[in-house]
Amino acid sequence: MKPFPLWKTVVIVLALVFGALYAAPNLFGDDPAVQISVAEGELSALDAPIATAMDEAGLTPLSSRVEGNRWVVRFADADSQLEAAEVLRRALGRGPVVALSSMPKTPTWLMEIGAKPMNLGLDLRGGVHFLLEVDFDDINVKAQERYLNDLPVLLRRENIRYTGRREAGNAVVIEFDDAERQAVAQAAIAEEFPEVDLVVQGAGSKFALEARLSEAEAQRLADFAVQQNLTTLRNRVNQLGVAEPIVQRQGPSRIVVQLPGVQDTTRVKDLLGATATLEYRAVSEEDAFLAARTGVAPVGTELFYTRDDERPVLLMRDTIAAGSQLIDASATIDENGQPAVSVTLDGSGARRMLSFTERNVGKPMAVLFREREVITNYNAKGEPIRETRQIEEVISIATIRGVFGKRFQTTGLSSAEAHDLSLLLRAGALAAPVDIVEERTVGPSLGADNISQGQLAAVIGLLVVVVFMAIYYSAFGMLANIALVVNLILIVAIMSILQATLTMPGIAGIILTLGMAVDANVLIFERIREDLADKVSPHEAIESGFSRAFLTIADSQLTTLIAAVVLFALGSGPVKGFAVTLTVGIATSMFTAIVVTRALVHLFFARRKLSGVPV
Repeated sequence: MKPFPLWKTVVIVLALVFGALYAAPNLFGDDPAVQISVAEGELSALDAPIATAMDEAGLTPLSSRVEGNRWVVRFADADSQLEAAEVLRRALGRGPVVALSSMPKTPTWLMEIGAKPMNLGLDLRGGVHFLLEVDFDDINVKAQERYLNDLPVLLRRENIRYTGRREAGNAVVIEFDDAERQAVAQAAIAEEFPEVDLVVQGAGSKFALEARLSEAEAQRLADFAVQQNLTTLRNRVNQLGVAEPIVQRQGPSRIVVQLPGVQDTTRVKDLLGATATLEYRAVSEEDAFLAARTGVAPVGTELFYTRDDERPVLLMRDTIAAGSQLIDASATIDENGQPAVSVTLDGSGARRMLSFTERNVGKPMAVLFREREVITNYNAKGEPIRETRQIEEVISIATIRGVFGKRFQTTGLSSAEAHDLSLLLRAGALAAPVDIVEERTVGPSLGADNISQGQLAAVIGLLVVVVFMAIYYSAFGMLANIALVVNLILIVAIMSILQATLTMPGIAGIILTLGMAVDANVLIFERIREDLADKVSPHEAIESGFSRAFLTIADSQLTTLIAAVVLFALGSGPVKGFAVTLTVGIATSMFTAIVVTRALVHLFFARRKLSGVPV
């Protein structure tokens, strides 16, 4: 037999050490925990109120400290975890986000080298699944309201006289005295609002234009709303600190949200159901304090209050631009070195902003934050009571320093305010309301059952293969079994490093891989048997078996790899998880079946005088 290269031996040893270290975190399990995150302020400020709340409730946590970017309180059992979550919600109020979670018990020294357990999917860990539907009707209604204001503004600017305006179904109708004004108005509207379909109406002495959103524009607004809602929902879900959340589009109008490990559906529904939007409006010069005292706002204005100091502000009813017209926003520095927020609007919003600023340089403009928030309170019996609250706050008032349209800056803010405002503008607003049309909860006990059943299937499958190989291929079969165990360790280690999410299909992929892994050894051992039958010496038969079988093994694994790549490219969710597991398994089984098994054969048989081969 040819000598086994030293570098291959070194690679095998390193792979074993590496695999054992990075697969180890999966042995320690999880602690039931309550995690608390805050949008602003120091986490350390939570230490005293949390400790007081735990003492008063008679709960003894395993630990209570900052872990990453959140405060985590660990418990020995799920009952204490649930009770603590309710206690902390009442004690901490509405500011901090309190959520149930499971935290890994991985030792610190393993965490320090980056070793983490695999993420478990919804079917294994338990959690919640929501299917949300975007309300397109709301988008169309808002667009119609916008055109009901914008079209008359355009006609007045172009000095085209009209006699009336009204809504008719899902269209806006503008009425004129004669056909000549009707034709001029049609040309002006078509040039300024190309996204609107116009229908000319004329009978007797009545002349009118019916304007409705074109199908292409309606589709564009719907796509934009879904995309912006995806971004907003991802940001909201991140507040929960959930590992591997899934927030993705399903079909033209629906969004899937899956949160593994989350058991508190009430809090999640509050978070997902909140609907927020932003509006740019002109600030009225009327006396806001008088309106606040009398409770009567002048005609054409609305009374609001500032977020910071609850100062009354009168804003004009007409909206200059809304959050749905926002393309981007980022914190920046203006030409004077002061903090500012740079905003980019779409075409429609840019035209309105340009028109407004041309006439209002030096005057103030406000950013109005509006949100429909769902709040869950608890009655004396501890039963949840869901209430809806409408929040309307002026979050910023800045002076218009020049004419602008598509891009502009909001100044007069501190650095922190500029940062917060850019986040609010970019991700704080849902472009359209969402409704929860489907809700499923997978309990942790069901997930634990799935895990135990999956482990049982893997163990039984592994034992059957081990027994078969030991009986049918004798000592060589036992060496293949050792390589099989190494293969399993490497799969778990690589999946953990990639932080891939393990699901039930993923477990099926691992079991399938274990069965396929010994295929390569079967090919090698059968080639050795053929050579021995042809009276080839034992050492030459072993060498020939490994050499001749390599191409056949590579071809068979390549075809499986192609199938796995196609599954990953075209599949989604659990199918992708299966494809990832299968791909990792193919790579590790090639390594263990060809390299590790050959190394073991050299270790036990290369220096021995053989009269036969135990295969």
